[in-house]
Amino acid sequence: MADEKMLQLAINTIRTLSIHAVQQAMSGHPGTPMALAPLVYTIWNRVLQFDRQDPIWPNRDRFVLSNGHASMLLWAILHLTGVQAVNAEYENLGQPSVTLDDIRRFRQLTSKAAGHPEYHWVSGVETTTGPLGQGVATSVGMAIAQKWLAARYNQPEFNIFDYNIYAVCGDGCLMEGVASEAASLAGHLGLDNLCWLWDNNHITIEGNTNITFTEDVAARFLAYGWNVLRVGDANDIERIERALAVFQQTEGRPTFIVLDSHIGYGSPHKQDSPEAHGEPLGDKEVRLTKRAYGWPEDAKSLVPEGVYGHFQEGIGKRGAQARKHWLELFAACQTEFPNLADEIARMQRRELPAGWDRNLPTFPADPKGLAGREASGKVLNVLAQNIPWFLGGSADLGSSNKTTLTYPGAGHLQASAPGGKNVHFGIREHAMGAVVNGMSLSKLRPFGATFFIFSDYARPAIRLSAIMELPTIFVFTHDAMGDGEDGPTHQPVEHLASLRAIPGLVTIRPGDANEVVEAYRYIVQLRHQPAALVLSRQPLPTLDRAKYASRAGVARGAYTLADAVGGDPELILIASGSELSLAAEAQEQLVAEGIRCRIVSMPSWDIFEHQPKEYRESVLPPRVKPRIAIEQASTFGWARYVGEAGRVIGMDTFGASAPLKELQKKFGFEPDRVVTIAKNLLAAGLNQVA
Repeated sequence: MADEKMLQLAINTIRTLSIHAVQQAMSGHPGTPMALAPLVYTIWNRVLQFDRQDPIWPNRDRFVLSNGHASMLLWAILHLTGVQAVNAEYENLGQPSVTLDDIRRFRQLTSKAAGHPEYHWVSGVETTTGPLGQGVATSVGMAIAQKWLAARYNQPEFNIFDYNIYAVCGDGCLMEGVASEAASLAGHLGLDNLCWLWDNNHITIEGNTNITFTEDVAARFLAYGWNVLRVGDANDIERIERALAVFQQTEGRPTFIVLDSHIGYGSPHKQDSPEAHGEPLGDKEVRLTKRAYGWPEDAKSLVPEGVYGHFQEGIGKRGAQARKHWLELFAACQTEFPNLADEIARMQRRELPAGWDRNLPTFPADPKGLAGREASGKVLNVLAQNIPWFLGGSADLGSSNKTTLTYPGAGHLQASAPGGKNVHFGIREHAMGAVVNGMSLSKLRPFGATFFIFSDYARPAIRLSAIMELPTIFVFTHDAMGDGEDGPTHQPVEHLASLRAIPGLVTIRPGDANEVVEAYRYIVQLRHQPAALVLSRQPLPTLDRAKYASRAGVARGAYTLADAVGGDPELILIASGSELSLAAEAQEQLVAEGIRCRIVSMPSWDIFEHQPKEYRESVLPPRVKPRIAIEQASTFGWARYVGEAGRVIGMDTFGASAPLKELQKKFGFEPDRVVTIAKNLLAAGLNQVA
């Protein structure tokens, strides 16, 4: 009886901490934390293999709160279980990840208890969630990663990676298409280490789900190939625990648990109301709810005596013992399999193995050249052999993106072969982005690929990757009008500007095959930034580096490819990608007419903007006013580099359906047009005095 009383006290502590935090902030969602407190208690205190002293222990179970508006559930449980803070250097700081004061300052500046869970800000948060569906989709990437890690590193008597992933979601998550994409992929891959728990409360902010969401969700997940269970009462701890035990025993299928709940608990007229989900309860309702819990009505942020100890006796002891056993196992593995153990250690620190860049190609000068996607494919095959945990694939476009890894032993990741390096995402670009994030959160080095136009479908996940500061890699081919006959639906125009606008995302558009190599060399060394590599479908001339500057300039974002002959430049041509060779052709004509012209290759605005001012001004001297930027994309943003006096040869409309040469002529991407505009700028009498 005493144990039952303490159990309810612990659950109600989660609830009341959530109620008071939301009320204090006058912002947030108390209903779901109130309803799901028993579920979160059961997962954490009875099931989860997680050591509060080491929240980045590699073999911990992962807990994902996909309905991130219920973040107080996470802040309460991280505080009550005593999860410790770890810094970016993987050092335990000896202080709580979430303090009671953080909870009191819920949703306030500098509080760790933010409005939605934020990875890398708070130890114990496995992924940033908030946009509904992203959390569950990301959890699929975590599950794929565990299967891959187990396939490579587990040995007889050395079960190094055997953790599970638990993801809590709501109606909103399951309405979002990304969740459906990810669930389909998880069922195909038979991810039996993955459990989604659906808070089936029939409520959204607009009201009861009967106005929008009446499908048979359980039948849908059965069709995906999941094991579907139902718990009819979200307050029934024993039934929840039994369902989780069934998940742990299920083989060959992920598990979907339908948890029937009420959005509010306490004041009867508040139950099942959208207001309880979407706004604070109000002082009167707070008091009534606490009265229903048998809680002191005037107490705020109360953690009753014995609650901390109760969690220490549960997850505290279980997690410490599990981690102690794992550390002993890993120490033995270091002796028996030192190379594998070294890989694991490097991977966890996001380090690279020795010789990771050996055999990267150098492409000879060739006027016919090589497509960016072809050069990329050759580099990917080298990197995947040099970096054991480097893997990825395309959204059904591997043969066109040239991302298929073809070296002997690369393999294809499937349910029966979880250690393959080729990941087949299917035509699921949005889920692909989230899955790549989940794999990266598990410390693999993944890449995902598709046509550049379809970056639109993946963009929400790319944005989250940047927010989380993950070193994910997105490979986008068919970067402009190279697939001309497919027309404007397949010709990206605004996409470069869109990706360049994402803070923290490194976007690189290389101008020839050797710039592609250097782009990868730069990207692979990133530890806290995602990168988007934008590549051509059509062959681009491979520039003669005896004539032009070293390809190493890519690492600075922009560099002087060819300088003016006979003195300081009168004019600067700036280009990226397929237009770099166009700028080179135009420069030759201008030089032949005695015009001193500099070419600047600018594959990455982001990298260039992080260079010292002295370097940036050496590449683009302020005194040189006549400038022309050339790019088969939106002109938006180029004014910062060409100034008011310069010109941009770009796209201000969508494309058209025609062969590439006709499109280049129609939209003015020809050397003669560049030369004409250059002469007009110079004739306008623009001086070169700063």
